[in-house]
Amino acid sequence: MTAPAGERLYLVTGASSGIGKGIALRLCGLGARVVAIGRDADRLGELAQECGCPERIHPEIRDLAADIELLPQYVKGLKEKYGKFHGMVSCAGISEIRPLQILKYENGKRIFDINYFAPLMLAKGLLDRRHNVGRGTSLVFIASIEAHLADKGMSFYAGSKAALIASVRSISREVAASGVRVNAISPGDILTPMTAAVEGMRNDRSHLYPLGFGTVDDVAALAVFLLSDEAKWITGQNYILDGGHL
Repeated sequence: MTAPAGERLYLVTGASSGIGKGIALRLCGLGARVVAIGRDADRLGELAQECGCPERIHPEIRDLAADIELLPQYVKGLKEKYGKFHGMVSCAGISEIRPLQILKYENGKRIFDINYFAPLMLAKGLLDRRHNVGRGTSLVFIASIEAHLADKGMSFYAGSKAALIASVRSISREVAASGVRVNAISPGDILTPMTAAVEGMRNDRSHLYPLGFGTVDDVAALAVFLLSDEAKWITGQNYILDGGHL
C-alpha cells in the first residue's frame, strides 16, 4: 500500500485516545504531520512523545461542541498556523444508551453536536479551497455500525451516525469535481482502553464477531488507506468494518 507521503498535513479529531490516537500515530509513523485535536492536554502531550517524532504532532486543545458555528474559522486559523491540509479524519464522538421513554432533547442535541454538526462544520472549513491542497485531498469520517444495526436504546447515537453517513455521500458529490474525496468508516466493537474496562463485554458480545473484536490498528489501517493516493478512485463510500458481524 502507498501510504500518505511524508510531510503531508492532516487534521485528526479525538486524537487524545482510542481510534483517533491510533490514526494520529500511524500517520506520524509514515512521516506525515498531524494537527491533533482533543480536550485532554496531558493525553495530547503523551501522544506527541509516543509517536517518536514529536515535531510531527501539533497538539490543539479544543472542545468541539463549544462554538460549533465558529469551527470553519477555527480551521482557517489552523491553516494559517500550520499550512494547507491534505485531509482530515474525524474521530471525536460520544455514545449513550438511552431508551425512548427517558429521551431528552438536551441529550440528543449534545450527541448530534459532537457526532454530526461539529464534523460537518470542520469539513466546511477544511473544504474551503484556500485551506486544502486541492486535488488529492481526502476526508474520512468515523461513523458506526450502529447506523446499520440501530440496537435498542441507541436511537440518538444511531441517528447521528446515520445522518453523518448520508452527509458524506452528499458532500462527496459536491467536491468530486475538485478531485477531493470524502468517505466514512463504520466500525463494530473496537477494543480500546474504554471498552476494555466495560465488565463482561468480551464474553457478552464476542459471539457476534466471527473474526473477534476489532482493534484500533484495524480502523487506522483503513483510514490511512482512504487518505492515500491508492484510494484515488474511492469516494462517497461507507466501509463497514465489523469482523463479519453483519
